[in-house]
Amino acid sequence: MSSATEQQPVKLSLPLKYQQEIFQELRQRDELVIIARGLGLLRLVTNLLHSYDAAGNNLILLVGADDRENGWIGEALAEHAAISKAPRARGLSVVNTDVMSVGTREKMYAQGGIFSITSRILVVDLLTSLLDPETITGLVVLHADKIVATSLEAFILRIYRQKNKVGFLKAFSDNPEPFTTGFAPLSTMMRNLFLRNVTLWPRFQVVVAQSLEGKKKAEVIELEVPMSESMRFIQNAIMECVEVSIAELKKSNSGMEMEDWNVDSALHKQFDMVIRRQLDPVWHRVSWKTKQIVNDLTVLRGMLHTLLTYDAVTFNRHLDTILAAHSPPPGSTKQNQSPWLFLDAAHTIFDTAKRRVYTGKALQAGAENIDALHPVLEEQPKWAVLAEVMEEIDRDLYFNPVLRDDSNGTILIMCTDTAQCRQLREYLQNMHVHTNKDEEEDEDEKSDHEPSAAFMMRRKLREYLIWKKDFSKISATLFAENQNALNGSSNQRAASGGSFRGKPPANKRRRVRGGGGVGSAPSRAANGSILAAEDKPLDVATLISEIQPTEVEAAQKEEIVADPLDDMEDYYHLYDTQDLVVVHAYDGDMDEHILEEIKPKYIIMYEPDTSFVRRIEVYRSSHNDRNVRVYFLYYGGSVEEQRYLSSVRREKDAFTKLIKEKATMSITLTTDAHGVEDPQEAFLRTINTRIAGGGRLAATAQPPRVVVDVREFRSSLPSLLHGRSMVIVPCMLTVGDYILSPNICVERKSIKDLISSFKDGRLYNQAETMLQYYKSPMLLIEFDQNKSFTLEPFADLSGSLSSMSSPNASSDLQSKLVLLTLAFPKLRIIWSSSPFQTAEIFESLKTQEAEPDPIAAVRVGLEGGQRAEDQTFNREPQDMLRVVPGVTGKNIKNLILDMGSLKDVANASVEELEPVVGKEAGRQIHRFFNKSVLEG
Repeated sequence: MSSATEQQPVKLSLPLKYQQEIFQELRQRDELVIIARGLGLLRLVTNLLHSYDAAGNNLILLVGADDRENGWIGEALAEHAAISKAPRARGLSVVNTDVMSVGTREKMYAQGGIFSITSRILVVDLLTSLLDPETITGLVVLHADKIVATSLEAFILRIYRQKNKVGFLKAFSDNPEPFTTGFAPLSTMMRNLFLRNVTLWPRFQVVVAQSLEGKKKAEVIELEVPMSESMRFIQNAIMECVEVSIAELKKSNSGMEMEDWNVDSALHKQFDMVIRRQLDPVWHRVSWKTKQIVNDLTVLRGMLHTLLTYDAVTFNRHLDTILAAHSPPPGSTKQNQSPWLFLDAAHTIFDTAKRRVYTGKALQAGAENIDALHPVLEEQPKWAVLAEVMEEIDRDLYFNPVLRDDSNGTILIMCTDTAQCRQLREYLQNMHVHTNKDEEEDEDEKSDHEPSAAFMMRRKLREYLIWKKDFSKISATLFAENQNALNGSSNQRAASGGSFRGKPPANKRRRVRGGGGVGSAPSRAANGSILAAEDKPLDVATLISEIQPTEVEAAQKEEIVADPLDDMEDYYHLYDTQDLVVVHAYDGDMDEHILEEIKPKYIIMYEPDTSFVRRIEVYRSSHNDRNVRVYFLYYGGSVEEQRYLSSVRREKDAFTKLIKEKATMSITLTTDAHGVEDPQEAFLRTINTRIAGGGRLAATAQPPRVVVDVREFRSSLPSLLHGRSMVIVPCMLTVGDYILSPNICVERKSIKDLISSFKDGRLYNQAETMLQYYKSPMLLIEFDQNKSFTLEPFADLSGSLSSMSSPNASSDLQSKLVLLTLAFPKLRIIWSSSPFQTAEIFESLKTQEAEPDPIAAVRVGLEGGQRAEDQTFNREPQDMLRVVPGVTGKNIKNLILDMGSLKDVANASVEELEPVVGKEAGRQIHRFFNKSVLEG
């Protein structure tokens, strides 16, 4: 087209029919799009944003995008602008830090464009009218499944819809499961989003199926890899432990809804989170055993995953750390071990895992039979299959060297995580390195090419044996420290304890027959739980000598951990894409980029992943000229296969439920954030009804106002106050969190905050400053609406009774609160069962009170000459600093002003710290950050 034409056509990259249909619908009306994972959600969003960006006169806000999505969308918009040659396109501006000043933001909003803004900044900017909602062209909301009524995003949408009735609103989600839990979840979500229309795009939708199942399907070779016998034993044993743990949970929590508490659900990603959420309301009442089992389920499910992904040595090391973490310290009499460790199945897990690495071997030496350790080093079955696949691809490339299409000859291997990537890279590099020359000569030529992981596994075993020695040293040191601390508190019980702490009396000790095997399996303690297996030092020395590096191994290049790139000029050259093997971890939407950039001809899916299968389908269907061959590897009869099938089934069930609900859903006809309010109601709301005692009837034209500290926008309370027709004024407050009137100042604490601020003494300082500046200071203790409204310490008899004993009574929360009220008699304490009740309490407190002045509220507590903008904003590092020995309420300000970050404080020398905090405090801080765990 000639450049003389005024309007360039907007070029989009939506090659598939379903993508075009969604785009057309989105341009015509506001709606919520729920799409199956892997069908290219971000591509749709970027094309939609580009169509508005090219026009050039819009102000569009992107809500709910994370950093990586911002990066993706920003890049894609720049590409689109270049392709469309759109002179007015501005691209994406990210507003995600508090460093960007108010003036800069105001200028940017005035110029227009597309902005991705974090919810906390956006809500403050909307409330302070820095950004006028009426000037916004529209909002695009990502991750719509995370928006609940009390979330910040819902608050933003309410403010937007109150002031702006004409702007557009599009919401997206690729996670259908959250829309199916609870009562009428879809219509509730639609109400939170102020939307009337929803479209569902599952993989089985007709248009999607037609788009992806045409002539251009990828060639898929499915390879079912049988697990080794020992892996199957371990997997069955872990599943048995999971089953027993779930049965124990059901037994001890009979009142709960347990429909999904089964082994099949246990394979699902968020199973432990689901159980935790169900138990949350009664978490303080559940027994110690239940809490332990919930944690155990997380550990056991992790073990199921690592069994299939880690090599034998790393898996055994992982089990060592689990056992160390679950064992009580030597000498402890506490019965606080995980129930699964008492099962025979647990013994099978630890014993078999160790036999996969090394085992005892009988050697004839003279008359005696001496046992010694011998490396076994079992390889993962998938490695050999991977080597075969690579060989097949090599043959294919050799016989068909000229590519007949647009693909590169690159091989892309996809796996779960970066640790797996490293493992595969190492295997592929070293699979043809033979460890022993003599063996090589004996073998015939054919087996010369047999790939083997012996080199890699021997190196890992050497590292493991060194690590185990250090690990036992560290744990012994740590336990010794704990023991010293325990001895102080347990002296009073020592008299009755006798000298057999942690051991059964002499006549009850278990006898060991014979000399005991050297490749010793984990033994059991007196109470029946598993103890870590200890090998004799002599046997370990024999094992180390057996796996010393041979000449061939020593000749191999060192592994480069970090390349300084000093001699880049000498070695730098570009590889031919046909020679590349790219090993990459699954990475959500970013995988789409990988496919587009690498253009692989061969893809090996080392582990199954539903969304990546779809991404390949979309990629293949979008490009006529790119052939793809996919090798799909999975362990037959494994948890991996089961998890893949159940994730597909869950998604399908979720979409089916949504389709049914959509068919019968009642639509909320008003999109007004408050509904239509009767003018009389509005008048009565502003009348002060308390006219007893000679008060006058006063009607105020303005609604009630509350000054809120900007840091409080993490909680849902500002949103609820706004919902009660109060005007929220966000400010940077030094004293208090909420200013209800010139006299009333409220400091809000959740239970967690309350405990931590009692510990570091912060609460006393806050109470003192509130009393200094306000007549009616209040401490609001707010509970979570899903949890029980109580502070009672429920002691579980099976756990530690020390929480109820007299020495610890002073550390109890109630007694600390009593001490606080004695210290500050004027301080009022408000108890609230949830943020909803807090909003009601605030409303009643404001009755008959004057409205607060925001400017006065900000000035309160500021030191002379200090401006409101100069206050430090980031609270988390300050909270971390406060618990460091040597840091006090007085010297923390100097530290914050002189040192830029926590890292600077940790790396500072005593000389650097002394001028800031003083000699003794500086020494304490330096000692804390530089103490070694190995010291006694």
